[in-house]
Amino acid sequence: MAEHVIASNLVERHNAAEKASLRRDYDALGERLYRRGIAIDAVLQKVAAFTVAVPSWGVGTGGTRFARFPGVGEPRDIFDKLQDCAVINELTRATPSVSLHIPWDKADPARLKETAYRFGLGFDAMNSNTFSDAPGQPLSYKFGSLSHTDPATRRQAVEHNLECIEIGKAIGSKALTVWIGDGSNFPGQSNFTRAFERYLSAMKDVYAALPTDWRLFTEHKMYEPAFYSTVVQDWGTNYLIAQELGQKAFCLVDLGHHAPNVNIEMIVARLIQFGKLGGFHFNDSKYGDDDLDAGAIDPYRLFLVFNELVDAGLDGAKGFSPAHMLDQSHNVTDPIESLMVSAMEVQRAYAQALLVDRGALEGFQATNDALMATQTLKAAFRTDVEPILAMARMMAGGAVDPVAAYRASGYRARMAGERPAVSAGGGGIV
Repeated sequence: MAEHVIASNLVERHNAAEKASLRRDYDALGERLYRRGIAIDAVLQKVAAFTVAVPSWGVGTGGTRFARFPGVGEPRDIFDKLQDCAVINELTRATPSVSLHIPWDKADPARLKETAYRFGLGFDAMNSNTFSDAPGQPLSYKFGSLSHTDPATRRQAVEHNLECIEIGKAIGSKALTVWIGDGSNFPGQSNFTRAFERYLSAMKDVYAALPTDWRLFTEHKMYEPAFYSTVVQDWGTNYLIAQELGQKAFCLVDLGHHAPNVNIEMIVARLIQFGKLGGFHFNDSKYGDDDLDAGAIDPYRLFLVFNELVDAGLDGAKGFSPAHMLDQSHNVTDPIESLMVSAMEVQRAYAQALLVDRGALEGFQATNDALMATQTLKAAFRTDVEPILAMARMMAGGAVDPVAAYRASGYRARMAGERPAVSAGGGGIV
């Protein structure tokens, strides 16, 4: 039995006050969906089975390149982070796994496993860090890592990724995510072709060390910290990498890593079509890689992404098994609250996508009826699926209203008393 961080009787009392109203709302929605030929209980079962991983770094207060303003009761180490992640899962019942970032979360693997087990958590993909220098690191990544002009620096970056694989094997992870900040800030600073050749050569060394049952996710990003050119700058380059490396290599799609107004859902469809969609880092953006809460700016885009995912699942797309994870920076909100809300928003988009009348949509597409095709999607998106989400949480022992239950628990104030205040630091995303 997993240890409860939030008292179970608090959640039960909270749910008891909401249960009757939720049942009425659920039954009313069920009647509406029945008239559309949709069985609400079938949707509920799928939503209840859907989960998204939380990033260990997400439970700390983020920042910008200008400044970071620490919050109260911030986690001091990975073990505090795991406790905060447990709170998110206890209240949402949607986030049973945590994604670690090395070297930030480096610790004794046995203790990591024991702590995670105690809180009823597992581990998702490992994340390597060669975009910043760690204390005591012999060689700097200021001018690149896996694509650096210096062979010794590239080797150091490869060895770090191999270390991440070893830690992951010890704690039960099954994937490695690699994102690099390599690139250039001035024209002429870097030879595009040679830099990419060096990157591919280094990544082949990493790929060769993957266990047979692991997957390798590579992540593209248009800019930052390299503002003129980035070695892995778009999904096309990412696809080439996955093709070059082999069958265990896949593309990771971060929703914020694209230019404004890029058709991300079409990118998702293309990667699915050619068997190279590895998974997602869910967040939202207004201008660039803002790392805002999922669904905070453009919930319709999130729905359209899930529309492609549900469609692929129904079509039985070959090798289709995307990983789902949040990747956000919380600068002005309580990180636990933001991650809970984001997990629910991802579930919401999935539930809405399950309501799309696929038969009608295919018919309108076949007859080029653009208006009715888009209205078919809108009909699903406009449906308030909150009763389904809340019912799934309650049935699994979570809270009908996770944010309200969390605030009632006084967890943040309690952590403020147990964890020393952190001094404000300089710039930095984490």
